[in-house]
Order: sequence, then C-alpha cells, then structure tokens
Amino acid sequence: MAIEKATFGAGCFWGVEARFNELTGVLDTAAGYEGGNMEHPTYKEVCTDRTGHAEVVDVTFDPSRLSYDTLLDAFFSLHDPTQLNRQGPDFGTQYRSVIFAHSEEQVAKAKAKIMELNAAGSFRKPIATQVVPATIFWKAEEYHQRYLEKRGMVSCHI
Repeated sequence: MAIEKATFGAGCFWGVEARFNELTGVLDTAAGYEGGNMEHPTYKEVCTDRTGHAEVVDVTFDPSRLSYDTLLDAFFSLHDPTQLNRQGPDFGTQYRSVIFAHSEEQVAKAKAKIMELNAAGSFRKPIATQVVPATIFWKAEEYHQRYLEKRGMVSCHI
C-alpha cells in the first residue's frame, strides 16, 4: 500500500485534527508545528508568536482511498482561509492558513484549488492561504494529540 503525507494549518489544530480523522482513507494524524525557525518548539514557545511556526496537522493517508483533492476540499471547508493570521478568536501567525506541500504535485493542486475557489467567488474575500514546501514537522506534546477525542468533545469553541 502506498501512503502519502499532507500537512495543513487551519487555526487551532485540535478541531482540524478531529475533522481529518473522520475521513475514510486517513491512516493517521498528528498535531504539531511547522514552518518556524526553532528546533523542537513547545506549545508555550509557539504561542509567543515569535518562533514562526504554524499549528498544523500532519495527515498520513492512502491515496488509493482518499485523494489529495478531497483533502484540499476538507481543508478549505474547515476554516476561513481568507483570514490572515487568525481563526475566530485565535490570532497570531501560529494560526495562519497554510498548506505545507510534500511534492510539486501537491503545490500545483493546492494553487489550482485556490485559483478555482477565488474565481468561483466561494468566499467573500480572496483566499490568504499560503502554499509552501514542507519543512520539518515537529510533533506537538502528547496532550495535544487527539485532544477533542480524549475529552469526549466533538468541536472546539469555534
């Protein structure tokens, strides 16, 4: 079985991870940090808005059961991609809308999806989502993994 990775930042990672885990073909998810300038960042450090990391969800999926395009559709439906450095009440660069692409194909598909959504007027404002090459994914502390599931919750405050 071939497996692939996809990494998305859509605000607070708790709800994002829960939603991706619901998709058939997702084999695993991990909440973490990516895109910053510090090794082994902690949640406390990322929340200072000085490390440059985004809260992200790393998705391991089976492309024979779930396409990257379907993951993109889920990503854009999970949050407001027009907001710069915030989602709902959460603000700071760690909450930015970002796609960390693991291949040139993912870059192309993500950029095409953004162009398609903007052209269709799917949102009232232009999409602010960044599409950048994947860097080092740092897994968040264990208490962040499957946070909502562990607490019997289905959604966050947003």
